[in-house]
Amino acid sequence: MLPSQSYVNITFFQPHSFLMIGIPGLEAVHGWISIPFSSMYTVALTGNCLILLAVGRTPSLHQPMYYFLSMLALTDVGLTLSTLPTTLAVLWFDHRLIGFNACLVQMFFLHSFSVVESSVLLAMSFDRFVAISNPLRYAAILTNNVIIRIGLAIVARATLSLFPVPFLLKRLNFCPGNNLLSHSFCFHADVMKRACADITVNILYGLYVVLSTVGVDSLLIVLSYTLILHTVMGLASPRERVRALNTCVSHILAVLIFYIPVIGVSMIHRFGRHLPHIVHALIAYVYLVVPPVLNPIIYSVKSKPIREAMFRIKDA
Repeated sequence: MLPSQSYVNITFFQPHSFLMIGIPGLEAVHGWISIPFSSMYTVALTGNCLILLAVGRTPSLHQPMYYFLSMLALTDVGLTLSTLPTTLAVLWFDHRLIGFNACLVQMFFLHSFSVVESSVLLAMSFDRFVAISNPLRYAAILTNNVIIRIGLAIVARATLSLFPVPFLLKRLNFCPGNNLLSHSFCFHADVMKRACADITVNILYGLYVVLSTVGVDSLLIVLSYTLILHTVMGLASPRERVRALNTCVSHILAVLIFYIPVIGVSMIHRFGRHLPHIVHALIAYVYLVVPPVLNPIIYSVKSKPIREAMFRIKDA
């Protein structure tokens, strides 16, 4: 019997589960690799939870800037928890199976939190622009109601953008036996490539989501900082210029550590098919794990009020 004939009666197939991998080629040392990963997840969850507690319990931090920082910390907690269970299951226990529907759920939350993070970084750039260009009306412009509406709009935008993605995947016919993923979590670009059907719609919608969220956000952030620089250059005193720019350093670093890996992941998935699988895996881990680890470190080092509030929480 010819191989193609064995599937002649199968008109539609979806795998019961996918098989995940950790870091390709390094399966023998997954136990050792799990140590730095566990440490990074611990730092990410501890640091971001401390920021949330510090802002929540310190009345002097109940300001727009720190409310947006709390949104960023909460998003980083969600992003960390999206990948932690499957990644550590693969590295610790070599538990590599994930159900088809569970994979789609993880993928939805993973990408949703990424879109939320991009949106929060945009909101933080707007916060810095208002604070520097119109400091006297800062509190009047960014009231609590406005911040709540911004937060709700961010969540709604991410949910509506990503909601169709799992359903677009569920309509696809998958190849029996082609269920090996390239990561220890479910990535949209990775999952759709396991299909034996035309994935043009999935590719185009994925590109639309990236351009309409992360793409637009990055351009607006650049525009915000262009306006901020224009405002700062208009200040008479060099000391005032330095002080104004210093309030943006933490946010600029947060933007860089988020958007540089995002660009790297997008470029590799579209143009780096010839690269070794380990490169794909490492870039994806940098994109998903590093920002939640570094953000609380950056803000605790650069922001004295946050640092002092975090120490009070730890000493309590």
